[in-house]
Amino acid sequence: MRVGIIGGGAAGMMAAWSVSQNHPDAHVVLFEKNKNLGAKVIISGGGRCNLTTGIESVSDVLKNYPRGAKFLKHAIYSMPPADVRQFFEDLGVPTKCESDLRVFPKSNDGYDVVRAFEEYFKNTNVDISLGTYIVDVEYVDSKFYVYKKSEQCEVFDKLIITTGGQAYRHTGSTGDGYSFAEAIGHTVTELGPSLNSFILVEKFFTELSGLSLGKIKLQAKCKDNKKHKFEGPILFTHKGLTGPVVFAMSAWLAFSEISEQNPIALKLDFLPEWTLVDLENKWYEFLNDSPKKFFKHFLYQFLPKSLIDLLDVNLDLKANLACDSLNIKTVNLIIEKLKNIEVSIKARGKGDEFVTAGGISRSEINSKTMQSKIVPGLYFAGEIMDVDGVTGGFNLQASWACGSLAGKLF
Repeated sequence: MRVGIIGGGAAGMMAAWSVSQNHPDAHVVLFEKNKNLGAKVIISGGGRCNLTTGIESVSDVLKNYPRGAKFLKHAIYSMPPADVRQFFEDLGVPTKCESDLRVFPKSNDGYDVVRAFEEYFKNTNVDISLGTYIVDVEYVDSKFYVYKKSEQCEVFDKLIITTGGQAYRHTGSTGDGYSFAEAIGHTVTELGPSLNSFILVEKFFTELSGLSLGKIKLQAKCKDNKKHKFEGPILFTHKGLTGPVVFAMSAWLAFSEISEQNPIALKLDFLPEWTLVDLENKWYEFLNDSPKKFFKHFLYQFLPKSLIDLLDVNLDLKANLACDSLNIKTVNLIIEKLKNIEVSIKARGKGDEFVTAGGISRSEINSKTMQSKIVPGLYFAGEIMDVDGVTGGFNLQASWACGSLAGKLF
């Protein structure tokens, strides 16, 4: 049996491993257009490669997929995060789980993940075809004809397409797989950018470029009119906002129309860990100890000076008034401002998206095998499918799990 795999990213490497394990007599050819495997794997997580999540409950893991959670259920139960970690440990890549539940190689080097696969493939029937551009795929008489840019053609009994989406195009994720799938009868859903930064209407925030906050809460309505809330780290940029909590929100807003003419309202809570009652109590303590100090000195206990000073100028926080000149009603109004600031998103950060939302329609793929319901012997795995997760290792988790399932060739 000859098995072709198009795309040497996370899903493709895992699918090749799985075929070699489950069908050791099969001859596998893994095609990759780049000169090395796993280009996107290597740069993920800032080059450290966020392999998976430390969340143990599969039901909780599945809550982190804006699209495809139900579809992924069987795959992730088959290879949950704990199994992914054990897989890499067995492959010679020790892992670690950090306090934010992101799992990385202990070496903090994404190259180690790809090297481990490369070493494994040396002793298998997996041939790696690097620098190989696939230009077309045909399905004729139960065989798959894979055409290379060199005009050569290879024939396979089974084909697994793992070409990824069209985000991070410099890594080779240029959406080629969509045309291959469409050519043999599959449907590609609407595509959109996910895990990107936000450009804001409010220009005054650009003065904070480079400032990061450990925890902030964001709230917005997405296209289905549902409200979504996320808490996490944020970074101010020269155009707006970025960081894990922004990426999480952007995943849910992937198909929402955003423009200067149609901005999306985004609510920011700069004090998500404090209730109004908590802050009232803190205020009374501060007032008793330092009644003549300016109100801004009270606020500096919770947020950076540069942020408070900027918001004071632009939102009239009354931060330069003496504490004993303010009553509790005024104090609460100021605190509520800090917990409920509304800004407007006018655009997504171009080129920042790490993941493509949308892809091969899930209704055309058997979620228990990853096999096409339209073309027997055709399988999909990874970002090419209409499946995507938020930041935190969830997209690689899905790629490993689906790649492993596809390679079983049920």
